[in-house]
Amino acid sequence: MSGKIITIRDLRKSFGSTEVLKRIDFSVEAGEIIGYIGPNGAGKSTTVKIMLGIIGNYEGEVSIFGEDIANGGFEYKRRIGYVPETGELYESLTASEYLTFMGQIYGLDIDEADQKAGRLMDLFGIYDSYHSRISTYSKGMKQKVMIIASILHNPDILFLDEPLNGLDANSVIIVKELLNQFAQSGKTIFYCSHIMEVVEKISDRILLIDRGRIVADGSFEELKAKSLQGSLEDILNKLTGFTGHREIAGEIISVIEEE
Repeated sequence: MSGKIITIRDLRKSFGSTEVLKRIDFSVEAGEIIGYIGPNGAGKSTTVKIMLGIIGNYEGEVSIFGEDIANGGFEYKRRIGYVPETGELYESLTASEYLTFMGQIYGLDIDEADQKAGRLMDLFGIYDSYHSRISTYSKGMKQKVMIIASILHNPDILFLDEPLNGLDANSVIIVKELLNQFAQSGKTIFYCSHIMEVVEKISDRILLIDRGRIVADGSFEELKAKSLQGSLEDILNKLTGFTGHREIAGEIISVIEEE
């Protein structure tokens, strides 16, 4: 697979009188790992949810796999996976029931979904709980189930919103390597996170959104060369105009130390 997988042109979205996205433009090639970063409220989740077809009534063009998603087609959704930041699992189900259900939604038959889900649970070290209710799982185990659900059907694009939340150190290493190997095989990763160190290390290209506009687009090395700053966190702070973190932290200390 090659060529542009995602194309967004002049994307605008308002909620009431509040304009959240203001003429967003970018395209993504097959095999790219995109780090999509920005402050809270910048428009990251809105952009992703529009691409997923969760949010509608926008202006502009959003094309995925060469098809304008506004035309009402849903087949493209079978080729994408999604790990939301605060996903809701059907906790009364067992992981076996939930994952085979999700596999069937994406077009797998129940036996194939069950076989793959069981093997993936084993590889993530939680197969012993495959037939236990998700309500009994720890936060990290639930996160692993969401990751498994997002990759079970071998998607061509993965949309990930803080996918490492709650994972133990070994699982974080596995997921990072998994994303690298996915990209090498031609799959596209669209990665949203506030953990700048992770975005800096895994991304081929970084899109920085602030107040509904893309304010930077390039590799970490390119952004660093343009801004003359050391880390991705420094670049983010400079481009979004946030420079008061030391003063604010000092004020917080002052407040809690008052007698």
